[in-house]
Amino acid sequence: MNYLRAENLSKHYGDRTLFENITISVEEGQKTALIAKNGTGKTSLLNILAGKDSPDGGGSVIISKDITMAFLEQEPTMIDSFTVWETLFNGSNELLNAVAAYEAVLEEQEHDHSDASMNRLQEAMENMDRLNAWDYEARVKQILSKLNIHHTDQIVGTLSGGQRKRIALAGILIHNPDFIIMDEPTNHLDVEMIEWLEGYLKAQSVTLLIVTHDRYFLDNVCNEIIEIDNGQLYRYAGNYAYFVEKKADREFREEREIDKAKNLMRKELEWMRRQPKARGTKSKSRVDAFYDLKDKASKRIDNKQVELDIKMQRMGGKILELHKISKAFGNLKIVNDFSYLFKPGERIGIVGKNGVGKSTFLNMLLGLDIPDSGRISTGDTIVYGYYSQTGLEIKDDKRVIEVVKDIAEYIELNKGEKLTASQLLKRFLFDDKQQFTYVSKLSGGEKRRLFLLTILMKNPNFLVLDEPTNDLDIATLNVLEDFLEIFKGCIIVVTHDRYFMDKLADHLFVFEGEGVVRDFNGNYQDYLDELEEKRVETKIEKTIKNSSPEISPTHQLTTSQVDKRKPSYKEIREHELLGQEIELLENKRAELETKLSSGSNNHEDLINWGNELEQTKMALDEKGLRWLELSEIVG
Repeated sequence: MNYLRAENLSKHYGDRTLFENITISVEEGQKTALIAKNGTGKTSLLNILAGKDSPDGGGSVIISKDITMAFLEQEPTMIDSFTVWETLFNGSNELLNAVAAYEAVLEEQEHDHSDASMNRLQEAMENMDRLNAWDYEARVKQILSKLNIHHTDQIVGTLSGGQRKRIALAGILIHNPDFIIMDEPTNHLDVEMIEWLEGYLKAQSVTLLIVTHDRYFLDNVCNEIIEIDNGQLYRYAGNYAYFVEKKADREFREEREIDKAKNLMRKELEWMRRQPKARGTKSKSRVDAFYDLKDKASKRIDNKQVELDIKMQRMGGKILELHKISKAFGNLKIVNDFSYLFKPGERIGIVGKNGVGKSTFLNMLLGLDIPDSGRISTGDTIVYGYYSQTGLEIKDDKRVIEVVKDIAEYIELNKGEKLTASQLLKRFLFDDKQQFTYVSKLSGGEKRRLFLLTILMKNPNFLVLDEPTNDLDIATLNVLEDFLEIFKGCIIVVTHDRYFMDKLADHLFVFEGEGVVRDFNGNYQDYLDELEEKRVETKIEKTIKNSSPEISPTHQLTTSQVDKRKPSYKEIREHELLGQEIELLENKRAELETKLSSGSNNHEDLINWGNELEQTKMALDEKGLRWLELSEIVG
């Protein structure tokens, strides 16, 4: 079933063309990602598809009347006077209203134990029973809990942009529409929330159209990629890994075709020049073919990349020293008695839930905030480059080139070259025309790219990056990562982008709450592996503890005693068979992942493979846990 069909859509921004006459469709069950460079109109296209904007010069958007659709905007619009609860449950869904009424009475019960309140609770529970709404209520609670939404009586107008985004996301998931359009859904979510959302969307039958720069999210959730490149639209029936491979193949073929067209055009140009000037005396079909060939030969594969070979200031022996620093805001402890001496070339990632104080910690390192106690000492040769969440704070009536020239007229590169402000902007994909564009006309991603440029112009040797991946396109992220890999200075980064963190950080500060900052020697994947091991160990301990309920509490066996008891023949045999089953399941998982990476033109195949992969992973988890449990007994 076709959920969305849009034809001949065009959009211009002033004299700038974002896209021209593009056609896009989404079928039931597809989980589609839209990829394009910053400034090419991804958000504008989503707004048109969602009915928030209109295309220029006609075009049509048709959404099936038989489905429900929701749109998660980058910056959701809400009624500021509403409470969180009113925002979440503002609708006519009978099931949802029953859950909302039940939860409201529960909150009322905290301070009102009157007979009238008890009667309302009884009525609400009977209504829940009548509608079989208890499973739905449990799902609502799970969504709110996972997205860290607890104080539902807060007024929306008092909340931050990140809180509003999470509430908008929760509202959509609670209403459970058939088709969701999402613009950067992972922005303002911590890593734990992103991983939960990833698993949730994979497990649901919902149809998706997503714009996101999170490559792990793309790889794990999406089964189709749509790319807008040089005004053309390309489709790839596979996940992100498949897209990267096939895009490279496409660009290679196109470059060869353009080279052939150029060679042929030279011959045709000679023919055109030899013939009489009177157009009517020439073969009209050959003349027309010449102009078509000319258009093809003049086509250019725009795969320019941001070049970041900026010269770094020399770094001395002393870098940055933290001596027993502590910081708290009331009862919220950010860091407590933490010490660390930074070494040359260190790459440290900061991990922790939203609200634990990661940005406050960065501000203390930079001297923008001071610790309550302890001392921070910075070396004389250290030059910070701070890429903050707030971005570039400049007047919108300034032109792009004026922003750069306010910092410096030129910059030195590592190879002894000097670049003027204009040349540097070109390397950051700002052409001559864009350099004289007002900042107000730039897209969010283009503003972030300009912000990055202004930071690197100062030749820093210690980069402090607070959510650097927000609003940057994937092409810019790839080049930024390549630059940071060869950057010889220190890097400390806070990011929810797991791919970015995995690629760059080889050492972590883990903010565990209550002021505890753990120094973890490993990258982010190592940290996840450690967490998973602890979760498995905890499950095993609980399983062993509950495996002999007939033993009285005063005579319960210790874990070591359980380990030492002789296993039964049945347990030994089960352990052996499980090992064989797990091996078969591992092979099946690898086969399905290969199929998904290779892609298919049949969308039903992709959906079936994805569902089968989820079931296989669940079976692996269940059997793996039982195998570990038996391993403790069998030895």
